Amino acid sequence: MSRPSTPAAKASVGGPPGRRYHHGNLRQALLEATVQLIETQGLDQVSVRAVAKMVGVSPGAPFRHFPTRTALLTAVAEQAMDRLREEIDKALAAAAGENALMRYRALGIGFFTWAFGNPVHFQVISTRAVIDFEGSSLRARNDEIRAVMADMMRDAQAAGLLRRGDPVRYAVAGRALGYGLARMYIDGQFPSWDVEDLNPLQEVIGIFDQFIASIAA
Repeated sequence: MSRPSTPAAKASVGGPPGRRYHHGNLRQALLEATVQLIETQGLDQVSVRAVAKMVGVSPGAPFRHFPTRTALLTAVAEQAMDRLREEIDKALAAAAGENALMRYRALGIGFFTWAFGNPVHFQVISTRAVIDFEGSSLRARNDEIRAVMADMMRDAQAAGLLRRGDPVRYAVAGRALGYGLARMYIDGQFPSWDVEDLNPLQEVIGIFDQFIASIAA
């Protein structure tokens, strides 16, 4: 199945070794190369030295930016979070004035738009074993999104839009569904479940809408 390319993966990191980096932003070039390496060879193949080779710099050049593989992948995860927040904020701005349940739907659409458009970033930020989730900004920023989701559910219930029950559990269920659908798409599992491949994003939004309908009052 065809999947969307990440913007970072489209960056110019090709060409013969030694000609790819021309005294610009080395840090950004390394991040772009890391995304491309994951996209073409897989997460297991990432190392600081391998990325340095792709960019065309000496093996020691990246270490002032990223002293370890974990530091490098954590930076990719932080970039992923930046993009996620951008999509969520855009979706919520479009839903301004809607009720709490529709704002929650908009947040979900922002998440799916980000995940489908940035599959490598989704993979990295979701693989906690390879990043410093607790020691970076990722924990706090993730908690902010969780709090927004929970508040939306509480507001929806207070407005009579949500079934009786624990609103936080509803938020967890929505998060699990969103993550699972994104993971299935990125792993190429949709065809085996007869999910329409022509517009998978719209298919997933439709499934998410069914979840919202199931918890609505």
